[in-house]
Amino acid sequence: MEGRRLRRARRGRNHTQLLPLSSSSTSSSGCCWYLDYKILFLNQPLFRFGRTHAALLTPWFSIGVGFTLTTLLAVSLILLWDLARTLHIFPESWLGDLSSASLFGFWPFSSSPSAVDAIYVLLSTIISVSFHEFGHALAAASEGVEMEYIAIFIAFVFPGALVAFNHNLLQSLTHFASLRIYCAGIWHNAVCCSLCGLTLFLLPWILFPFYQHTGIPMVLAVPSSSPLSGYLSPGDLIVSMDGATIKSPHQWIKMADFINKLAIRNMNHSRYAKGIGIVNSGKGYCVPHSLLEESIKMQLEDHSGCPDDLAAFATIPCFDKTIFDDQIHCLNAKQVVKHGKCGDGWVTAKADPNSCICSQDRTCSSPIQRPGMIWVEVSYLRPYSEECLQHQSKVVVDSRGSDIVESNCGGTIVFVGDVISMASSVQLTAYQPRWPYFGAYLPNILEKIFVCTFHVSITLALLNSVFSGWRICFRRDTLPFHIAGFKQAGKNSSIVSVGWDTHLLAYPFQDFL
Repeated sequence: MEGRRLRRARRGRNHTQLLPLSSSSTSSSGCCWYLDYKILFLNQPLFRFGRTHAALLTPWFSIGVGFTLTTLLAVSLILLWDLARTLHIFPESWLGDLSSASLFGFWPFSSSPSAVDAIYVLLSTIISVSFHEFGHALAAASEGVEMEYIAIFIAFVFPGALVAFNHNLLQSLTHFASLRIYCAGIWHNAVCCSLCGLTLFLLPWILFPFYQHTGIPMVLAVPSSSPLSGYLSPGDLIVSMDGATIKSPHQWIKMADFINKLAIRNMNHSRYAKGIGIVNSGKGYCVPHSLLEESIKMQLEDHSGCPDDLAAFATIPCFDKTIFDDQIHCLNAKQVVKHGKCGDGWVTAKADPNSCICSQDRTCSSPIQRPGMIWVEVSYLRPYSEECLQHQSKVVVDSRGSDIVESNCGGTIVFVGDVISMASSVQLTAYQPRWPYFGAYLPNILEKIFVCTFHVSITLALLNSVFSGWRICFRRDTLPFHIAGFKQAGKNSSIVSVGWDTHLLAYPFQDFL
């Protein structure tokens, strides 16, 4: 019976063409507030593929119906929960920070938006929308409904995409067959997310012949505006931050945030040295007495500070960290950082009340910092440098340009400043090319594309599930989630009309981007 209805509908189309077909493979139309671009050359290939593999596509899209309805229920519950929290029906701590922002608001990059990131988002949107619309087209083809065209449009300032079908053919389908078409786009977006996640998981093995994934992040770029510009170079390997091993670019950002919070917490145990800075009792070095005796000494009341090539340190009595020696020692930081650490302000420090204690011939000394500044050690390796290959000595400098540490094939940078801005200013990757300078940016580009596509695709699926569910529940005779509709203007022409509900002979199926 269903097949006879489809054949009668097709015979009707031969006499009354609802949407004019063009011999061109593409066409466009527009006005002052609307512009679209129609793609026609995919009609026959997609229809033939859908009809040929209908036996496989029908159960495939039937699974999509169950997934979409489950997603609709989950999204509805999250939105209701968010509404309940807004109205203060439930306490803030109940079920954590679950909210609609986790569904529809995202920025998949750790830094602020840039022109390059916008290109990633645009490319990811094209991929996600293609999966979505081709899902609708293939589902319809498997049911014997040929699409009229695929279009990309901009209405006012809102972008969108649509697949146009003949309304009479859609009305002749059973309710469950229509649901397969309705839910195909959301289902394909979910599949796109799964493919992106699987590819990201397998990427180290996929790129294994050309790249190493050793768990030591490599520097890709250091912009001239970065405080580490001139001290780190592309190809350097980040080993640790404040003694804590760094295994990924994500951990680099997280560790900087943790150090910042730890420094704020330790401010309660700090003392302000008038005219010089803040003595932070959390971070110190076990400095030998001989080095302290040879150092330049000042009193706290002396506002002149240390010479440019030296750093100011204060002695920390371990029995009372709020009391400091009034005498300031001007030490060569390059020599100080070679000694052991003391204090509980280091990331690697354990909850030990004796963590401040040094040996008898050493004293725990802490650097004096300006308010808002944080003392951070960053250790790195430089495996591709000629100096490393020749085992020559490297000189490492701090953020002001003074020498800090001398070592082979790398060293330690002591940065004093905003640690969050410092960490965000360096671009890292988890992949190392097996040959120097062999496409170092390629893994990072692939990772960003897959991560961004995952976020865009899941947002598109969740957003469409809300409106699709609304149309399924309240208007079974129309297709879900329509922002703009195309009305029949005449026998051989069509015009554009905006509306939420359009009962038209030529009815397009469209979605948000």
